[in-house]
Amino acid sequence: MWDYTERVMDHFRNPRNVGAVENPDGVGEVGSLACGDALRLTFKLDADGRITEVKFQTFGCASAIASSSALTEMIKGMTLEEAAAVTNQDIARYLGGLPEQKMHCSVMGREALEAAIENYRSGSTTKKILAGKVVCNCFGVTEEEIERVVRENGLTTVDQVTNYTKAGGGCGKCKDDIAAIVDRVRVELLEAERKAGAQAAPRRLTVIEKIRLIEQTIDREIRPLLKNDGGDIELIDVDGNRVKVGLRGMCAGCQVARFTLKDVVEVKLREFVSSDLVVEEAKE
Repeated sequence: MWDYTERVMDHFRNPRNVGAVENPDGVGEVGSLACGDALRLTFKLDADGRITEVKFQTFGCASAIASSSALTEMIKGMTLEEAAAVTNQDIARYLGGLPEQKMHCSVMGREALEAAIENYRSGSTTKKILAGKVVCNCFGVTEEEIERVVRENGLTTVDQVTNYTKAGGGCGKCKDDIAAIVDRVRVELLEAERKAGAQAAPRRLTVIEKIRLIEQTIDREIRPLLKNDGGDIELIDVDGNRVKVGLRGMCAGCQVARFTLKDVVEVKLREFVSSDLVVEEAKE
């Protein structure tokens, strides 16, 4: 059983704005019944160019219905420019969160909205057109779509991409290609961060900023490496430039734990936080 929030269950049991707008200004359709999820979104604008009416029809799970319902409530009264800026993360936050395995429902909502806006602006077909190289033939997901969700949501694994797009969730033959895309985008993002850091004027981090940056680096750069070998890590304390951590799982009590602390944890924290950090294993 998925762990749904009360707001998700409310929008699932009592969906808002179900149906189709009569003589709509924009229509967007994404997904397909063959893939298990499909969404049709229609809207009408008022004289000021704001969305005055919006409705949806969907075939899918509780998360798909709740995400579509939430999206229609969110964009009412918005201009098309404001609506176009709504992300799948905004939809998930509005619902109080979604199970990661169901995040593709929020992505589907955003894609339907984009298709409807494009239909209004250009009169183009409302059906989703696959732009770029198709990576996942089972679900019709392109390289461009995978790159976008990786960038926007900070994804780091193939399983996460599957949760957000369904890519790789069929025959699985595309998983190596997905992994290559994830790795390439992460390298590009890290390089962009380094360049931005090099251009920024150096300043002393506050204690709160340092701790937050250490936590982010552990989550993004260190924990995935340790989990590959069945291990994990916990931040225990930060005392000046001394970072105390606890190794968990297979890493706890491992004969090479001290090398892990220095050659992995300390190296990464010095690279992304501060060059003068020293990592120690907390005595518990």
